[in-house]
Amino acid sequence: MHIEPGIVTGAKIALSYATAAGAGLYTLKQSITALSEKGVASFAARAALSTAAVFTFFQVLPHHAVGVSEVHLILGSTLFLLFGAAPAALGLALGLLAQGLFFAPFDLPQYGMNVTTLLVPLFGIKAVAERIIAPGTAYADISYKQALALSTTYQAGIVAWVGFWAFYGQGVSATTLASVGTFGAAYMTVILIEPLVDLAVLAGAKTIKGLGNSGLVSPRTLAA
Repeated sequence: MHIEPGIVTGAKIALSYATAAGAGLYTLKQSITALSEKGVASFAARAALSTAAVFTFFQVLPHHAVGVSEVHLILGSTLFLLFGAAPAALGLALGLLAQGLFFAPFDLPQYGMNVTTLLVPLFGIKAVAERIIAPGTAYADISYKQALALSTTYQAGIVAWVGFWAFYGQGVSATTLASVGTFGAAYMTVILIEPLVDLAVLAGAKTIKGLGNSGLVSPRTLAA
């Protein structure tokens, strides 16, 4: 989902600063709520674990250039279900930043676009989860259908934002349409994997004694 250098250039990059700032402010709002629920130690631990996971997703797991961008296995719904919206958002932002600083400095000018592309769909997951998961249901007890809905929301959001940046930067043309379409088709295959990963990780979490009270997962992960 990295926006490649040269896709958006010049004054047009300013828009990415605005969208990233908006996503950052919403993350701050969600962080304040999360801090009041479990305290600083739990929030910091979940954010750190999320950051480490995101860095691994970007730097260690296989990724391939397809069309206008790259296909990464970014388990956004997994992060949300384990750590909660705000820690997951910080993990996505900080993990992406660390990867850029240490391994891909050529991606840093696109950081605002990339962080927007990651965070806005994550908050879309939060909205969908509030609608389809009953208040009395722990995330560890969700169905495959619910996990699929969350994964589809996240991956479709990423494809939509990548498409937006491509058309915004390069204009609407047959070449750009084909490139975005190729990327979108390849990226949506992640949906075949992510719900299964979600359910497997949540099932594993249920077997770890005391995890629910450790502060290392979201209060909603293992308890209603």
